[in-house]
Amino acid sequence: MKQTRTASQTIVDEVASWPGVEVDDGELGELAFKFGRREIGHLHGDFAAHFSFPKSVWPELKEQGRIDYHPVFPNRQGPAARRIDDEADVRDVIELLRMNYDRVVARFGLPPAAA
Repeated sequence: MKQTRTASQTIVDEVASWPGVEVDDGELGELAFKFGRREIGHLHGDFAAHFSFPKSVWPELKEQGRIDYHPVFPNRQGPAARRIDDEADVRDVIELLRMNYDRVVARFGLPPAAA
C-alpha cells in the first residue's frame, strides 16, 4: 500500500534539507522555517503558506498569481500568502521559500555550522 505524504511533510522534508534551515513551531501553531533568526516563511497546516518579500519583488509575484495579500495585512505589499491546494502549489511554495532562502544566504552567508 502506497503511503501518501501531506503537503506540509513534502515541504518540510525539502526545506529542512537546506543548509542552515531549522524548522520551528511558531507561537500561533504555524510551522516556521528559520535561517538563523530570520524566518523565510511558515506553513499553516497543509493549506496555506505565508512569506514576506521585498517590495521590489512582491508586485511581480502577485501579478504572476504566485502570491496574494497576507490575511492579517490586506492591501499591503511585503507580507504574502499562498494557498496550497495541489502538488503544483506544493512545488511553488518550495520555490518561493527557496527565493527567500537564497536572498538571506546571499546577504548574510551560511552560518559556520552549515558551511
